[in-house]
Formats: sequence, C-alpha cells, structure tokens
Amino acid sequence: MPAPENLATIELVDTTWDDERARLLRSEMDRELTARYTDPAAPPEPDEMQVRRTRALSVDAADVVTTVLAIDADGEPLGHAALRRLRDDWEIKRVIVRSTARGRGIGRAIMEHLETRARAEGASRVILQTGTMQPESIAMYENRGYRRIPVYEPYLETMPGSLCYEKPLD
Repeated sequence: MPAPENLATIELVDTTWDDERARLLRSEMDRELTARYTDPAAPPEPDEMQVRRTRALSVDAADVVTTVLAIDADGEPLGHAALRRLRDDWEIKRVIVRSTARGRGIGRAIMEHLETRARAEGASRVILQTGTMQPESIAMYENRGYRRIPVYEPYLETMPGSLCYEKPLD
C-alpha cells in the first residue's frame, strides 16, 4: 500500500479524449498490451479479424463522458482512464498507469474518480473489459469490488475470452 504522501503530489484532471497527453498514454498502453498478448508461435490472425477487433476496441470520442489523467507535480501524465456511454451502460475504458508509477495507488484513485463521476451522472453501475494477461488490473478491479459478468458486446464476437466486470454504484 502506498504511503499517503505519494498520492498527495498527484492531481486528477478531467480532460477530453483527444488531449495529447491522453493520446500518449494510450499509445504506451497499446505497445505494452501488444507485447503481452502477442504469441510469436501463433499463426497470423486473418486481416478481417484484426479489423473487427480494432473496431471493437475503438472508442468514439462522442461517447466519452470524461477522460481523467493523473498528473505529477512536474506536470507529467502518469495514468489515464475514460468513462464512456456504451448503449445503456457506463463503461470504464483504457485504464493505464505508467510502469514507473505503478504501486502508488494511482490506478485506484483514477477508478474512484470515474466511479464517483458515473454515480453523479446517475449510473447504477459501471462495467469494464480486460484480459487474462493483465493480472495487476484484474487484482485492482476485484479489490475495488468489481465482480465478473458475461462478456458483453462489442467484445463477445471478437474477444470471447475477455474478462468483463461490473461494479454496482449504490
């Protein structure tokens, strides 16, 4: 558990999906997840499946309620996540904390911030999707009271092995 002074120097800032700092962190996340999920011994995936998976993982900025960044005292972005509307649900997307900043409670602070925002907007629950190669994320979600739910669209067809979670906000 991080010492309280570690988070005292972190500011959570609501911004837009297109914020350059947010884009930078999402690019870092993409590189990390590609490395985690790429099996060099596996046969190449058909182009059509790659396109469908990319589409399933894409986020339309118009659906994003907020993007939150965790910023250190030097103005450096350390973490990111977004809250979007997905049909009738509120979904948390693209949770990342830079590897150099992990273990300080930044991810938990970001999640709490988005849960509070969703609750204030009238959400009764939030949902999210992750994968088996992200054990740190799974542990954080489960420690925050998230429980497994069936895989939901848009991940059902292209990533049926996803791990999906919900957290009631009442």
